[in-house]
Order: sequence, then C-alpha cells, then structure tokens
Amino acid sequence: MLALQASIGALNDVIDAPIDTGRKPGKPIPAGLVSRSMARGVVVGSAVVGLALTLPSGPGLAALAILGLAIGYGYDIAAKGTAWSWLPFALGLPLLPVFGWYGATGGLPATFAILLPAAVLAGAALAIANAIADERRDESAGIASVAIWLGPGRAWAAGALLQSIVGLIALVSLRLSGAVVPSLVGAILSAALLAAGVGMGRSSSAPRRERGWEIQAIGVAFLGASWLWGIASRA
Repeated sequence: MLALQASIGALNDVIDAPIDTGRKPGKPIPAGLVSRSMARGVVVGSAVVGLALTLPSGPGLAALAILGLAIGYGYDIAAKGTAWSWLPFALGLPLLPVFGWYGATGGLPATFAILLPAAVLAGAALAIANAIADERRDESAGIASVAIWLGPGRAWAAGALLQSIVGLIALVSLRLSGAVVPSLVGAILSAALLAAGVGMGRSSSAPRRERGWEIQAIGVAFLGASWLWGIASRA
C-alpha cells in the first residue's frame, strides 16, 4: 500500500507541477529536487512494486490494489480541482482497512459494516479539507474545487459536520461494544486531534489550513487504528 500511495502521490505532483510553480515552490518538482522524468519513474516503478507485492496474497488482493490505483489516478487526472474531488477520497479511504484486513485474513469481519460507511464520510471530509487548504491557489489558477463550489464557510461547515459524525460513530460503537479502555482513550484523543485539525481549517493563513488538513488526516488514521484495536479486542 505504501508503494501504491507513492505512485498516486507522484502522479499528483507531476500533473500539478505547472500549477505549483510559483504558487507552491516548496513542492519537490517546482523546488528542483526532483525532475518530472524522475517523478514519472516513481509513478511507474512504485505501481509495479506495489502490485507485485500483492501477488503472494492472491488475486483478490491484487484486484483491490488495481482498484485503489484506479481511484487514485482518477483523482489525479480528472476529479482533482472539481466539485467531485471528494468522491475518490470517499471511495478510496475505505479501501485502506479493507486492503489490510483482507490481505492478512482473506476475509472481512461483520463489524466492517460500521467502519466502511464511517470511512466514506471521513474520506469526503478530508477531500473538502484538502480543497479548503488549496482554495486560494485553486482560485488564482481558475480551478473550481469543491471548496470554491460550496464557498469557504459552507465547505468548512460540511467538513466539520462529516468529521463530527465520524467521531461519534467511532466512539459510540466502541462504547456499545465494550471495547477495552485503552482503545477508547485512543479514540477520544484521536477525535480531539481531529477536532483541532478541523478548527485550523477556519484560519485565514493558507499554511495553517494546510497543517489543519494534514492533522485531520493523522487524526482519522489514529481514530481508525483505535477503532480496529477496540473491535479486535472483542473478537
């Protein structure tokens, strides 16, 4: 999965390089740290490595990997910078726990019926937060992202609402399942981190909004890990 995400991220940087030049000079390609040809090599090489590593686990995992790449590439090539940029995030984020669990066990537990809808909402919220972070750059480049389409206030409110629902689902389901106390504590701390990232998305500072979206991503990851820990402890 690390290799697959590296491929998706590298393609994103290759496509964004003309827009990032002069607007995000710290990115690897505009900064001159990586050439476009090298970045394209990372796109192809990482995809090959990622797909090859799935083969020992069978065709099912390889199919999930191909689906993940398709969703990620679809975002990079078509959905990013449009009102539909949230959709690949909403579809792609649930694939991460599915990929890991299915790859390790060959199946999925019934409790994923709770996790996957929450992951869809979290993915959409992260896409909105990412668009909010890039709002001014996108606007100056003539890109109509979901944040521009909704407007700053409504975009932030939509993301905050989605993340609130995600946190509530996680905490309530863990509490009702009788999960171990450490997983509950981890979920509470993760939800607090998530809330802090959401709050930073209201900042007038673009770098602060960027950090806010990154903190949200970390909070979602920790919240998911805490939830999986709690559910596994009851299995």
